Amino acid sequence: MLDCIFCKIANKETKSTIVYEDDMVIAIRDLDPKAPEHVLIIPKKHIASINEFKAEDKDLAAHILVDVVPKIANDLKIAESGYRVVINTGEDGGQTVHHLHVHILGGRSMTWPPG
Repeated sequence: MLDCIFCKIANKETKSTIVYEDDMVIAIRDLDPKAPEHVLIIPKKHIASINEFKAEDKDLAAHILVDVVPKIANDLKIAESGYRVVINTGEDGGQTVHHLHVHILGGRSMTWPPG
């Protein structure tokens, strides 16, 4: 998508602080962090939201949850103390960028309910 900021980040057309990258995703530091550690995992394939996942995206979803989230949590040294994984979907869900992305938040105690 031409105007998608996360597509531009994934294509390295926009600068960001990259904490992880492979052929399927790029992970960056959030520009407006809500915790001491706040990273966004962004698929390189444009998918508007979790509602847009297709059968062919199962490997991507599994890769994010099984491989990437734990690796980043370990790299950030928040795996043992705990962290939150969030996917905002739609306007009422708090999604402001219409490109699927997964938040990892940690480095402090999280409260419940979140918002």
